[in-house]
Amino acid sequence: MADHRMRKKAARILDQLYQLYPDAHCALRYDNPFQLLIATILSAQCTDVQVNKVTVELFVKYPRVQALAEADLQTLEKDIRSTGFYRNKAKSLLGCAQMLLREHDGQVPQTLAELVRLPGVGRKTANVVLGNAFGIPGMVVDTHVKRLSRRFAWTDQQDPEKIEGDLCQLLPRKHWVQAAHLLILHGRQLCKAPIPLCSQCPLLKDCPQRGVDRAN
Repeated sequence: MADHRMRKKAARILDQLYQLYPDAHCALRYDNPFQLLIATILSAQCTDVQVNKVTVELFVKYPRVQALAEADLQTLEKDIRSTGFYRNKAKSLLGCAQMLLREHDGQVPQTLAELVRLPGVGRKTANVVLGNAFGIPGMVVDTHVKRLSRRFAWTDQQDPEKIEGDLCQLLPRKHWVQAAHLLILHGRQLCKAPIPLCSQCPLLKDCPQRGVDRAN
């Protein structure tokens, strides 16, 4: 359970991140919840830059849920091959679109419980969609968020769901969505794995791991 001192220190770090990255946002390109859902599924073990290259054509070819639900599996595999793990991802996309049609009238659901029932959708993907497409607060825990939250001593957990719980207790609900964007961007630019660029980091004074070259 986070105490007042921990919350105060976390708030100070979060405030500095807001100042450091005032334009932090979801790097995946999308026009609607369906597109964000598809892009986020594709982003597993793949960079957002590469996903955006693929979805430019993918969203033209499959503009609606119906079109993707009727896609040929082998063709879909070729369409997304460059994102990696394309066979599993193609099955997930196809199954996801079919389930959206079958159980949700082709609409992306707006609850965590319904989203995680979709093929290829875990809590991270569900929270990305909830927060960015629907404005429903959710704490995304990806590899960067996991690493930074441990380095900041915001959690000592390894399991993403437990880390999510710790961060939701520590950070105000209104900051959950943006906090993930800030942590992800800081993780990409300075607080890298395995060795962070501590000498360049303006958060150094408040970081418990300052100057420690280790992967957490």
